[in-house]
Amino acid sequence: MALTCSDICKFILAVVLPPLGVLAERGCTIDLLINVGLTLLGWIPGIIHAFYIILKY
Repeated sequence: MALTCSDICKFILAVVLPPLGVLAERGCTIDLLINVGLTLLGWIPGIIHAFYIILKY
């Protein structure tokens, strides 16, 4: 799977604020709500979930 320039930008967004990376990839879906919850519980789980979403889709 090749990464594009937009994927790299999404990874940067995911490190700065994980829900932004998910929002850029999937839009306003349940994945965004899950990521917001994980980010509120801890920064690292939010980043891991954001990376997973970006790599999956």
